[in-house]
Amino acid sequence: MAGRTSGTRSQAVRIAAVAVGAAMALSACGSTKDTGASGGKGGGEGEVGVVLPLLTSPFWQAYNDYVPKMAKSEGVDARKTVNSNSDPAQQITDINNQLNQGVKGLVVAPLDSTAISAGLDQAERKGVPVVAVDVAPKEGKVAMVVRANNVAYGEKACEYLGKKTKSGKVVQVMGDLASVNGRERSQAFRACVKKKYPKLKVLEIPAKWESDTAASKLDTLLNSNPDIKGIYLQAGGVYLAPTLQTLKSKGMLKKAGRKGHITVVSNDGIPQEFNAIRKGQIDATVSQPADAYAKYGMYYIKAAMKGQKFKPGKTDHGSEIVKLPNGMLEDQLPAPLVTKKNVGDKSLWGNTVK
Repeated sequence: MAGRTSGTRSQAVRIAAVAVGAAMALSACGSTKDTGASGGKGGGEGEVGVVLPLLTSPFWQAYNDYVPKMAKSEGVDARKTVNSNSDPAQQITDINNQLNQGVKGLVVAPLDSTAISAGLDQAERKGVPVVAVDVAPKEGKVAMVVRANNVAYGEKACEYLGKKTKSGKVVQVMGDLASVNGRERSQAFRACVKKKYPKLKVLEIPAKWESDTAASKLDTLLNSNPDIKGIYLQAGGVYLAPTLQTLKSKGMLKKAGRKGHITVVSNDGIPQEFNAIRKGQIDATVSQPADAYAKYGMYYIKAAMKGQKFKPGKTDHGSEIVKLPNGMLEDQLPAPLVTKKNVGDKSLWGNTVK
């Protein structure tokens, strides 16, 4: 994921339950945050609500900008997007506000895999299909999960760091482990290192998709481990800037190829990461497809509103639909590794936005 905040699973469930009760009492003019992006009319199936997790990350800012463009291209009448501002309880409220306003479909990027079920249940009661983007809900009903393979994120980061550093200490700055994205990336990285690169010692920073937490804990860790050779950032959108600033403040930000350079691999594919790769500040990132998230979020919600069903298998857009353990279907979109060799590739969405 590209950066988000949530509590523990038990807290999330309690938050969601309280939020549902509050949201059902709200009128259509509740506390929904309008972010300004909207799409053109065209499908005739009714309005679609689009709920964002946050807008403090460049990744989600890019996704927000893509939404109206992709809604128009897919012929979806998308309402102005709603920003839940990193608050799982607010996200349930936002979903209920959209339902109260009569939307016929919802495209939601869940903040918490467990808490989102309260919103999904409300949508199901009203007969409104939902497409989940970026995070797969633990339970509930969705027409499709649009997401890249997050296990592959951790594995690609492991492979790159393992080949570059071979031995010594590496750090993974983790996302929120209450999120399936944080768990999958962390577990995959850890398992890959153990299996393929046993000479690496993994140190971990649980940062909950929070910039300040990442900066503070990385600073402390580097004080006691100045011999770090590599860093894996699970979300460049929130971790890149504080990581570079922390390394710079300690005199540890060395250009790639120079003595003392710390190999850094990130996740997201935002322009800032690409610039850092070009400057030799970091070495690689996994490009999470913000453009394709918006495009196929709209594609699947339009199809779902028409009653179309889906099944596992290869797609016509270079991905594969898989059946998750909880029975949900997930379209796993391609997410390429970007290094200095291919950072100029014009097909990468990070090279098409400022």
